[in-house]
Amino acid sequence: MIQRTLFTEEHEMLRDAVKDFFQKEVVPFHDQWEQDGQVSREVWLKAGEMGILCPGTPVEYGGPGLDFLYSAVIIEELSKTGCTGPGFFLHSDIVAPYILHYGTEQQKKTWLPKMVSGEAITAIAMSEPSAGSDLQGIKTTAVKQGDHYIVNGSKTFITNGYMSDMVIVVVKTDPNAGAKGTSLLLMESSMAGFSKGKPLKKIGMKAQDTCEMFFDNVKVPVSNLLGKEGQGFNYLMQELPQERLLVGIMAIISAEIAIEKTIQYTKERIAFGKPISAFQNTRFKLAEMATETQIGRIFVDKCIELHLKKELDIPTAAMVKYAMTDLQCKVVDECLQFHGGYGYVWEYWIARAYADCRVQKIYAGANEIMKEIISRAIL
Repeated sequence: MIQRTLFTEEHEMLRDAVKDFFQKEVVPFHDQWEQDGQVSREVWLKAGEMGILCPGTPVEYGGPGLDFLYSAVIIEELSKTGCTGPGFFLHSDIVAPYILHYGTEQQKKTWLPKMVSGEAITAIAMSEPSAGSDLQGIKTTAVKQGDHYIVNGSKTFITNGYMSDMVIVVVKTDPNAGAKGTSLLLMESSMAGFSKGKPLKKIGMKAQDTCEMFFDNVKVPVSNLLGKEGQGFNYLMQELPQERLLVGIMAIISAEIAIEKTIQYTKERIAFGKPISAFQNTRFKLAEMATETQIGRIFVDKCIELHLKKELDIPTAAMVKYAMTDLQCKVVDECLQFHGGYGYVWEYWIARAYADCRVQKIYAGANEIMKEIISRAIL
């Protein structure tokens, strides 16, 4: 197998530390979190104490100011556990960059330190009941009245939504201007008129709180505008490649771990008097999956290299998101088959992986949208 050369000794030291942290503070509690429909606030605070929230945040805002590889290490190690509850990556590597790149000095000083410590949990609200991947189709409005915006509308499928203290809300400040009428607002969950539905009951990712949000004449100060009015769609397009790369990283790790665990299982499971790993069908299927994931791993690592150099473009990010999530779902499905009936039992790792992975082809832009993005770039 080709050895990875991306990471330095410092990155690997972090890997060992976060691996221990997740085994101690996440894995033992995840079953209960699945029943609760959300993780505990305590784990967010402990993650903050550990220094693994918002690793890219500069020192002047309370963060360690580390490169994207540190984020990759954290998300890889959490993905290896199969615990999908903690929405750390969305908070750290999606929400925080928006504030860092487009926020005012006051917004950065207000939110980033609390995000680093885990005191403030954050989310981003894009999807609506009638607008998922079609961001230009959102209907939530923000009408300026004096020094406030009056926000009305709703959002759905919001990760970290129920526990969130602050949400970046995608709104229409000019409903007649198409994409140019889109803006981003920082909205605190304590604001009057802002309410949340209970965490949605999903077929997978049961411990990751995902909810609906409702805005009924919410007064949001104009000072809470993120960046410039009317530039929200452009900001989203600039930041989505990192989100899609993160999904690709999670996908390839999930596929690799599924194969690793399945190899071990096939050596232990006996059928017709011998381990099922001795059958040609098993060996050939595992060989095929190992090859495909190795190819995927090389592509993902290349995309990480490009992103570190700020050269990961929108079509390539779409490629890595769509290809790796398709591969993840294919591999996990094949691996579940080798587990027989046990693969359909929730107590088995592969059953949870199967339920959790399906949404990867939907969020961060459905894979059909990824193909549309790619086609526009090549035709």
